[in-house]
Amino acid sequence: MATLYQLHSTMDTLKRSIEEMSRTWRAGDSIVLLGTTAAFIDWFNAYIADSEIQDIAGIYALADDVAQLTPNTSAKLNLNAKLGGVLTDVEWVHLTQDNQFDKVVTIAL
Repeated sequence: MATLYQLHSTMDTLKRSIEEMSRTWRAGDSIVLLGTTAAFIDWFNAYIADSEIQDIAGIYALADDVAQLTPNTSAKLNLNAKLGGVLTDVEWVHLTQDNQFDKVVTIAL
């Protein structure tokens, strides 16, 4: 079974959050970027590339969080191309209760 990591991080704590996540990472795990974390997607991807994390099954963000970004920021980030999906609250709850995950871990440093 896989783990669903819920990452809620500021730019200042993003690298440390990824280091924490890498300690228990297994191939096939997934990540949901919570709050403003989606705004740091390019840094997130760079830190992931420098980490031991490999074989990510999916990277998601919440629709409400993405909607908080300005249209200009959203356009520049191109989140639709960089994420596996933008989830509604209902979809997020369904994902956390999906039988494909044996645990859900929230990292908020």
